[in-house]
Amino acid sequence: MRMGFAVPMSGPWATPDHVRRVALRAEELGYAGLWTFQRVLYPVGHPMGPTYRSVRDPLVTLAHLSGVTSRIGLGVAVVNAFTQPVLMAKQLASLQEVSGGRLTAGLGLGWLPEEFEAAGVGFAGRGRRAEEYVEVLRRCWRDDVVDYAGEFFRVPPSFMDPKPEPVPPLLLGGAAEPALRRAGRIGDGWVSASREDLAAIQSKIYIVKAAAVEAGRDPGALRFVCRGVTKVRDDGERAPLTGTYEQIRQDVADLAGMGVTEVFHDLNFDPEIVTAAPGEAMRRAEEALEALAP
Repeated sequence: MRMGFAVPMSGPWATPDHVRRVALRAEELGYAGLWTFQRVLYPVGHPMGPTYRSVRDPLVTLAHLSGVTSRIGLGVAVVNAFTQPVLMAKQLASLQEVSGGRLTAGLGLGWLPEEFEAAGVGFAGRGRRAEEYVEVLRRCWRDDVVDYAGEFFRVPPSFMDPKPEPVPPLLLGGAAEPALRRAGRIGDGWVSASREDLAAIQSKIYIVKAAAVEAGRDPGALRFVCRGVTKVRDDGERAPLTGTYEQIRQDVADLAGMGVTEVFHDLNFDPEIVTAAPGEAMRRAEEALEALAP
């Protein structure tokens, strides 16, 4: 089991100084990865909640952290497929280069229609679009001459350099069975969402692995990354990754037994963190970093 930690991304506590402090301390403590997430906009009147109200860009944040850390992995879970894949391929390849090969790229379908509308992209056909998106990314990172014509994307014969070395692992998100099977067929693994029922995550992992076997791939080579919506509580509140530090550590061990290969603790989805005064949120985050360290 690999252990990661999400940097401050949402709300008042997500200052550049706090992002750097969490990253450097996580590296000192031996965490395997730092993680970010994407939310481009928050529609007026939407009931998403405070986590999504004010979110920093995930790739810019990782690029900054690549310069202040030296060993720890850098992951995004996830960026969504409503941009052009050639631009995303260039950004991720550049991030892989400046970080010295530490990037893990998570790709999601996207679920907020307003973001697709703002990007000028249709919401229908997201699954087919994601499959083409992955294919274009991989061709940009692999082929000497990129030449692609699909339903959603076209790339005229072109050079797309420099190539990332190594090619970053590409994890796919999604909770519906078609998305899980897609991860098994064409992804390097699967990353769970913030709303995932962690008590039943084993069934999702089984679907991904079964799809990999059907596609002639080795399921043992896949990564299964859990976004740990971690909430430290000593008032009796209890759910997977919600409770005391001792209970949360046991939950992590239980997830390993279900087939999860990596958990990253994400405090950005705890309302008590994202609505707290920045100093208090940071105090609690540094305490959690120490208490939950691998």
